[in-house]
Amino acid sequence: MGMWITIGIIAVLVIAAIAIYNNLVRCRKEVDNGWAQIDVQLKRRCDLIPNLVETVKGYAAHESGVLEKVTQARSAAMSPNLNTENRIAAETNLTGALKGLMIQVEAYPDLKANQNFLALQEELTATENRISFARQHYNDTATNYNTAIAVFPACIFASIFNFKDAALWQITEAADREVPKVKF
Repeated sequence: MGMWITIGIIAVLVIAAIAIYNNLVRCRKEVDNGWAQIDVQLKRRCDLIPNLVETVKGYAAHESGVLEKVTQARSAAMSPNLNTENRIAAETNLTGALKGLMIQVEAYPDLKANQNFLALQEELTATENRISFARQHYNDTATNYNTAIAVFPACIFASIFNFKDAALWQITEAADREVPKVKF
């Protein structure tokens, strides 16, 4: 009888360990999916930027410094093999460069009335909204994952199987918290 109890206890512990490990893997996959959704929208934004820059160039040739900053920020954001923290920093830099470009556009009423520019600006705005929603989803899944690997007894398995915290997408610069002032 004692042997059956021991086998039963071991079986319950094995099943619990498997369930905990599978939950950790599931949470990590949800974080990966959340990041992939952000990545899709960031790629979409990067694809729009060259057209936006070319449209602005036609009207604001002497604003080359702003255009160059946007182009450099885009290149940095598209660099392969960036880790999550560096990718977040590069994308934050690109967002700031785009804000600077939109502020410069204010000086060009003809540009603001250009249909191509208006369409690109509308696409960029829609994409920024999608990025915002994707970031929120990512942060939610990353928080759930980080919590799952921190609670007992899952923290034991997380440590054994090398589950690491997922970085949250946070605004680190005070200037990035400011809403750009665009007037038409």
